[in-house]
Amino acid sequence: MVSSVVSSVVYVIFPVLLAIGLVRKYREYKWGKCKDFRSLHGKVFIVTGANSGIGKETAKGLALRQARVILACRDLVNANNVITEIRRTVSTGELIPMKLDLASLSSVHAFADDVIKDFPEIHTLINNAGVSIPLKKNKKTENGFEINFGVNHLGHFVLTNRLLPKLKESAPSRVIIVSSTLHEKGVIDFDNLYGEKGWDFKQRMNPAYANSKLANAYFGLELAKRLEGTGVDVFTVCPGFCYTKLFRHADLKWWKYVLFFPIAFFYLRSAKQGSQTILHCAVADLPGMSGRFFRDCKPYMSKHEFKPEISTKLWDVSEKLTLRV
Repeated sequence: MVSSVVSSVVYVIFPVLLAIGLVRKYREYKWGKCKDFRSLHGKVFIVTGANSGIGKETAKGLALRQARVILACRDLVNANNVITEIRRTVSTGELIPMKLDLASLSSVHAFADDVIKDFPEIHTLINNAGVSIPLKKNKKTENGFEINFGVNHLGHFVLTNRLLPKLKESAPSRVIIVSSTLHEKGVIDFDNLYGEKGWDFKQRMNPAYANSKLANAYFGLELAKRLEGTGVDVFTVCPGFCYTKLFRHADLKWWKYVLFFPIAFFYLRSAKQGSQTILHCAVADLPGMSGRFFRDCKPYMSKHEFKPEISTKLWDVSEKLTLRV
């Protein structure tokens, strides 16, 4: 009896587990990996939200390539802790903590002022930081904007525009905007752009997050158009579905985690895996690719039908919203 049970494990369960493991490995291979390890000595990179998750791994990957990396973080204690952690395995590059709270436009302006004053050149701005906070929590930025739209889009919109003169002076340079394929589920509704008229709380996913990611994608398109011929390239990136602290505010029940586990096994990436497309767009030669959306270290064709008039209007509206605060 015992031998028959052992045989069942060996001849049935083991091959199944092996097959599942191979499928997972194949998916990891398809996600792509940044294979460009050229030296970035003397190049200055800004990574927003570098104190955890994908931002931390991006900063680590750049330091490994000998870059000067500004870790733009809301909490300097966390930023310094991350630097200590990175230094346990990476001794190259320079890691510089600086305070930036994207939920406060005054903080964004103060950060930009310090960068412009202290750094003669900025070669790449990586707009990575983001939040996904359920609408029922009714969180707003310091300036009164819905938190997802305010941080994910407006904060980075202001930061990028403040640093554009420096990026142009430092050309060839780049702006990388971290979006998500969830932008395909988003909507740009200029009559309710940041929830000023309320939301439908019955939706399963966070519509404000999806909308903010669509705003990121439109911002990337419009920015690339406006920077054509300046030597500043723009890339919009989906890092993939990653295991990070992004959805820590979701308040999921324990049984949902159990149901989600099989999906997570095949689709969930580590933060390091999620950083690969960002690093690829930050360091690889990508001639003629400015304005493109990237996923898995290669161009991605979005299912969303982008309309140029929306990207132009979103820029103008974002400018008006942020100029008056």
